[in-house]
Amino acid sequence: MTKKQKNSFWEVRNDFACISTFIAAAKFAALLFIPLLFLAGCGTSSNLTESAETASSGKDYFSEKIQIHHAKGFTIEYHDNFKVINILSPFEKSTDTAKYVLLQRGTKKPKGYPNSQFIEIPIRSLVAMSSMHVGLVGLLGEEKIVTGLGNLKYVSNPEIIKQIEAGKIAEVGKDQGLNEEKLITMHPDLIMTTGSPVSKMERYTTLNAAGIPVLINSEWVETTPLGRAEWVKLLAALLNREDFVNKKFAKMEEEYKRLAALSQKVKAKPSIITGMNSKDSWFVPNGNSYMAQFFRDAGADYHWNNTKATGSLALNFEAVYPIALTADYWLNVGISNYDNKKEILAKDPRYTDFKAYKSGQIYSYNKRVNNRGSNDYWESGAVNPQIVLSDLIKILHPELLPEHELVYYKQVN
Repeated sequence: MTKKQKNSFWEVRNDFACISTFIAAAKFAALLFIPLLFLAGCGTSSNLTESAETASSGKDYFSEKIQIHHAKGFTIEYHDNFKVINILSPFEKSTDTAKYVLLQRGTKKPKGYPNSQFIEIPIRSLVAMSSMHVGLVGLLGEEKIVTGLGNLKYVSNPEIIKQIEAGKIAEVGKDQGLNEEKLITMHPDLIMTTGSPVSKMERYTTLNAAGIPVLINSEWVETTPLGRAEWVKLLAALLNREDFVNKKFAKMEEEYKRLAALSQKVKAKPSIITGMNSKDSWFVPNGNSYMAQFFRDAGADYHWNNTKATGSLALNFEAVYPIALTADYWLNVGISNYDNKKEILAKDPRYTDFKAYKSGQIYSYNKRVNNRGSNDYWESGAVNPQIVLSDLIKILHPELLPEHELVYYKQVN
């Protein structure tokens, strides 16, 4: 046998061994729902460009760059052919919880990020786990990238609904019901999930091992409505849509600031209460929450404005009752779609004592609830704070916006 023939023989043998190993491994991995762990050993391609045909060569692939002005939960750094995203967690003692490298497709993977998740951009498929994430996609007009949702029922975006009805979007479950096997089969470019005190990255070890990056989105703990909406810039960075989002957000920001300045000129600020008692707890927004900022910007007198925390404050009925007795307006009356005051009264007869109940100044953010039971306030409303603020000003100071018609809010009669 010649040297060349020997080399061919060993190459065939090695290929055969590799294929055999892969088949055996795949059978075993299928039982564990981690089939992609073994592919690298046989030289198959992964989602990450370990060695690309085209290196960056110092070329700046991102001429338009994003600047963050309001959001505190993430940062972005630009390099020649990649971006670095830091997701900052408000739930941990350490602020830097996750680092992501957004790598331009067809370019060389940078060194020096051994503990980071790599995401090739622009992403082509996304699994969104929150209504707010659908709102981000809708604001950018990128509904086509959505291939999975945690729940297919609660959706407001008409284009997303069309894709669901066409069978183009799969339901993947949420939290403990997350269907990891389906996600691995789908293998999206990115899963965007919601950050919370119990959302640890260890929860997604199987998906990460399968080469599927999971990005934590904690927009709901932002302290301002503009900060919350600015998370749209994160999705834009994943899509290389910086130029579009910079112009889009600048217009929203300008309008929001105009409205907030308008309401600050009023001399009288009506008092408000918010929320409703549920299961012996009445949750109200803390003073450093984005909702409390909404109230301030709308020219409201909010009793818990000075509590120094984000998120919600849990109270009992007795703590809210004396404030509610004299409050001029009752806003955000629960998440249920109450159509009239009788439905509210059925929850607790003491509500009849409230000034706002007697005067009929009760408003809910449930005007855009569709026949699927989905509330667009949590979807498009999350990324259109200027419209939400217009609604609140119209309610509290109707003389300031005489032509505005309520979009997300409605009066409960």
